[in-house]
Amino acid sequence: MKFLRPLLIVTLAALVAPAGMAQTNPSPDGEARVIVRFKPQAESVRAKAMALQATRAEAQDIAQTRATALGLRTGQALAAGLSLDERTHVVTARGLNGEQLAKRLAADPEVEFVAVDGRRKALLLPNDPLFGGATVNPQTTNPDGSAARVIDQWYLKAPGSATNPAVVSSVNAPAAWDVTTGSAGTVVAVIDTGVRRDHPDLAGRFVGGYDFIGYNAPGSAIAAAIANRPAGADLTQALDYGDWVSQADVDSGALGSGCTSADVANSSWHGTRVSGLIAAASNNGLGMAGVGWGLKLLPIRVLGKCGGYDSDIIAAMKWAVGVALPGVPANTNKAKVLNLSLGGSGSCASTDPTGSLYRQAIGQVNAAGATVVVAAGNSEGLAVGLPGNCPGVVAVTALRHVGTKVGFASLGPEVTVAAPGGNCVNTGIGQPCLYPMVSTTNSGTTTPVAADNAYTGSNGSVGTSFSAPIVSGIVGLMASVRPTLTPNEATQLLKLTARAFPTAGGTAGIAQCVAPKSTVQDECYCTTSTCGAGMVDAAAAVSAAQALNGAMVTVTQSPASGLTAGQTLTLTAAASGLVSGRSVGSTAWTIIDNGGGIVSAFVSGAASSTATIVPTAAGTFTVRADVTDNVGLVYSQTATVSVAAAPVAQPTPSGGGGGGAASALWLAGLLLAALALRRSARRG
Repeated sequence: MKFLRPLLIVTLAALVAPAGMAQTNPSPDGEARVIVRFKPQAESVRAKAMALQATRAEAQDIAQTRATALGLRTGQALAAGLSLDERTHVVTARGLNGEQLAKRLAADPEVEFVAVDGRRKALLLPNDPLFGGATVNPQTTNPDGSAARVIDQWYLKAPGSATNPAVVSSVNAPAAWDVTTGSAGTVVAVIDTGVRRDHPDLAGRFVGGYDFIGYNAPGSAIAAAIANRPAGADLTQALDYGDWVSQADVDSGALGSGCTSADVANSSWHGTRVSGLIAAASNNGLGMAGVGWGLKLLPIRVLGKCGGYDSDIIAAMKWAVGVALPGVPANTNKAKVLNLSLGGSGSCASTDPTGSLYRQAIGQVNAAGATVVVAAGNSEGLAVGLPGNCPGVVAVTALRHVGTKVGFASLGPEVTVAAPGGNCVNTGIGQPCLYPMVSTTNSGTTTPVAADNAYTGSNGSVGTSFSAPIVSGIVGLMASVRPTLTPNEATQLLKLTARAFPTAGGTAGIAQCVAPKSTVQDECYCTTSTCGAGMVDAAAAVSAAQALNGAMVTVTQSPASGLTAGQTLTLTAAASGLVSGRSVGSTAWTIIDNGGGIVSAFVSGAASSTATIVPTAAGTFTVRADVTDNVGLVYSQTATVSVAAAPVAQPTPSGGGGGGAASALWLAGLLLAALALRRSARRG
């Protein structure tokens, strides 16, 4: 039996054509939306550079100038929106769909590539009766007549405890708390629907924040409807105003063609639920405990009614770690961990425009030392979605309490580890969920209830959306004991310390999980090729991170400064402070940002401690050294290199006969010298 439907990305498409243009694939949206990246040497880029520190008005003016020129060349009126960097902008048009607009603009000689600005959605399960409903009262006995268990935070406890002997997938947080409950200097970004800051169990948890929905999208009625934000709202609060969708919303087309009847639902308060799992306060006499209640949360709103755009999500990822965005206020609360409990279908291949944008953003986040944790998806055993299938992220799938894959969870080789995701498959129709992911929420069905101390209970949250924040909280604890924790270290430690998957204890008759195909897979026994390295263990991961303190990789450059285009750069990586008994096994180098094409490959040494590379033009690029020790743990360090333009050779004056500028100057000098001598002789 299927327990849910796959959650897929919906791309904005099919728009109304302007006068004089044939209508193709018309849509109620009235707006095609794409992301355009201009070539570094494009005339419109060189004519007026865009500074990352530009004000909103300055950034909008430059982006619109470029869009207008592009529109004149392609015969399409264009409006510019959010700028993702100095030469990448959201562009909208009317009269055609997103794919048509992308194809038209991509043919322009100044354009590097164009991606349709698709939508992602929060990975929350639908309100299916199998998962409990708000009107169901807590049961007093289980279906077999045994005493009902009390709804609690089973997922944080020690596995196989006396009170819950059947629970094997719980993360053993109490043992991790003996080491740390989280440092206030460690920030986890919640890139989601925004938050309810007035929830009593989240008081004091938040630092900073921003609302990216519809930012720099002048005149976009669809973006405004998605944002559902009151006029004059403070964007720095990143508040969740409710993301409910009614059938009237769908029928009106106000939310675009990316919104269908399948999206009709009450407000999810998704970002608030995710926040509680990561860092809800503890020892305060209220409700629940977060994985790391000493951590701080940076809320960033990118999802509203019927999801949110790729461009807003990508911008939020960069902003979270302090990367400057044109026209956006600087973030002074840089995150060490990014939680993305969102996604949809799509490829992260470097040849795919959208995938390329996500890859670049993830590379920048990793270069800043931050770990990206992404929900694998709720596609019922199909493949991991975008951005969970991107390299450089920790993708998390979901487990039942007994350690088997939950029916709704996606799987595949991209998964890093598995964590509890809640399950209700052991109850009948109309029965409450026995193992939900208890968390903070709001009881409002549409708009929020003020200062509401509400929690999910027997009708609570389940999904990989709630597995990911468990891992984000654990990475936050790891970074609290090792502030220099790198994304590679976090990934490797999570894998090395994960507990083995069980091979028994699941529902009778279930099989072993297999590689995702076109048909669904419900509950199954996990393998390391389908559900990641194992079941995440908070205590073991934190202890392993603490043991690494003192271990570091340094990268030296020769020349240390003054590198010019065409000059050979030598990079040397050295590890120090390794755990006793460990030694360097190998070193590998990776180009994680080629500076817009100024470097393409290492000349030599990409698999040794010393490597050489030759940049071809001025700019900056970033490389990463990965040093692997003799037990397989990887220590990483990045280096960003600045390159100056090659010196311009001065022309050598020609000798012998012949005219030209050099000869004329020489003659003029000779005449002046002769005149001076003549005047001197007269005075004598």
